Amino acid sequence: MNEFELIARLKPQLPTNESVVEGAGDDCAVLDLGVAGSYVLFKTDAVVEGIHFESNAAPSSVGHKALGRCLSDIAAMGGTPTAALVTLGLPAGFDVAWVDELYVGMNKLARKYNVAIAGGETTQSPDRKFISIALIGAVDKKSCVRRTGARVGDGIFVTGELGGSLRGRHLEFEPRVREGQWLASHFPVHAMIDVSDGLAGDLRHLLQMNNVGAELLSDAIPITRAAKLQAVVESSAKPPLLAALTDGEDFELLFTVASKDAVPLLDGWKAEFGELRLSCIGKIVERPGLRLCDKQGVREINLGGYTHFGKPANS
Repeated sequence: MNEFELIARLKPQLPTNESVVEGAGDDCAVLDLGVAGSYVLFKTDAVVEGIHFESNAAPSSVGHKALGRCLSDIAAMGGTPTAALVTLGLPAGFDVAWVDELYVGMNKLARKYNVAIAGGETTQSPDRKFISIALIGAVDKKSCVRRTGARVGDGIFVTGELGGSLRGRHLEFEPRVREGQWLASHFPVHAMIDVSDGLAGDLRHLLQMNNVGAELLSDAIPITRAAKLQAVVESSAKPPLLAALTDGEDFELLFTVASKDAVPLLDGWKAEFGELRLSCIGKIVERPGLRLCDKQGVREINLGGYTHFGKPANS
């Protein structure tokens, strides 16, 4: 059983109440706590030594990643992050200097986005370090973007470039908080998700939630220089396009808008964000499934992204 199958098994059993607007299954939980015009966004995420970072990774970069992952999810809903709690699991005999540097990276990113580190919990971990972040934020009710809402005919867009994140970028990425806020407030974004498990896997989440399909243009998918270089210097490396589709931990924003908004969106984006790339990589179609269009034609692709506990459902 992989993580998505486990979530699907647990989700129907979860208690709920009148405050829950959107529960398990989106980038954040969406809560209505009676604040006029606003929803509360609530997110938790964890990074574990040996899974999300190696033992020799710079602790400041680990702190950046731990908080940045949650910030990326707030960004995917067009929200503003507010405050975080940190749960820190450490083995016996841990290095205090490592913890100090962890918080240097975390605090620097928190200050950049005006996020309070409001407390948390420490506990002993049997054999490895882990950091779990619980983050709250807010979003205007009219601007909250969910994973549901993609429509046939929508253009599919992605920020930045994809692939090759393990060459260091997975520890150094910039969460697209300002970009997500701008998108949600300036355009009717139909559906959005952050790319954490790979373009193919995360896009498939959107498609399944909306019972639609997608056609991607292979030449339009933006690929990082790192993914291209890796394919040149390492004989066992993935081809660059495959890396962009499946590597994950890019933490870019993947979203859909009506085709009529595509040109104004691209023009407005360039004026607002300059050199940060925004690419239209395909369209939403009626027939379910994920297809790739290239010079050889249109073909079905059964690719999934990263998943815990085993193989993806589509691999």
